[in-house]
Amino acid sequence: MPRTDEDAAHAQPEFRRRRELGAASARSLLLTVLGEFVLPAGEPVWTATFLRALGLLGVEEKAVRQALARSATEGWLAGERHGRRTAWRLTRSGERLLTDGTERIYGFGRPVGEWDGQWLVVLATVPETSRRVRHLLRTRLAWNGLGNLAPGVWVSPHPERGPEVREVLAEIGVADAATLFTGRLGDLAEARHVAAQAWDLDEIELAYEDFLDAGRALRPADDPGTFAAHARLVQEWRRFPFLDPGLPAELLPDDWSGSQAFALFHERHDLWRPVADRHWKTLSAD
Repeated sequence: MPRTDEDAAHAQPEFRRRRELGAASARSLLLTVLGEFVLPAGEPVWTATFLRALGLLGVEEKAVRQALARSATEGWLAGERHGRRTAWRLTRSGERLLTDGTERIYGFGRPVGEWDGQWLVVLATVPETSRRVRHLLRTRLAWNGLGNLAPGVWVSPHPERGPEVREVLAEIGVADAATLFTGRLGDLAEARHVAAQAWDLDEIELAYEDFLDAGRALRPADDPGTFAAHARLVQEWRRFPFLDPGLPAELLPDDWSGSQAFALFHERHDLWRPVADRHWKTLSAD
């Protein structure tokens, strides 16, 4: 189903960013829809349903079909022909991917207990010539909440993540050349200095402020609009578990915007989810 002017209006206002990072891709929006609506239902979905749903988010028909095909190629979806129509279901790999992502998204941002001052320090270097491995190391450690303090030096105020980090290093193939240890790094002032060096907290806070501005501006007036607003909200929140390492409050600036963003996300999510679910059923009807 091609996008109409009415469909586009339902998706407004879109999330804005002070530093433009580009519009969300069709595949990224598809993953959001899969995680929010397809995974919980556990039922096959017609292509036409995806066209209608992503059309409300401003995605063109061609891009939706390409996103479905690419997801199938990567093993997340499997299509089954029924005459001229195709029904899509999640594969086991797709279910695993989305389940892990959902747990990460909804478990992220909750207040952590009092910090004991301990750090996990990882020493891991990869030769300049091994660009692929260097990229994997950087992205996987960042996904696990570690910050890059200096070349080859990664830190986290969550020593309990040590076993996860060891698994990552083993999967990448650099475990034998890496060293992990825990310890304290001076007083609280020094710890805050380390956090400011290892993570760009100003950039993260800027992203939270943009999320707050845009989230507050979303005021859907009907079911299609609420479906689009809900999907946009989740789509934008999905990136914060990667951007924000979840530092203890002791290491964060005063009046940290992440706390406000967390409250806004869950407030709007709880308010909009029942309506969005209802409209998804309407979109899924034959």
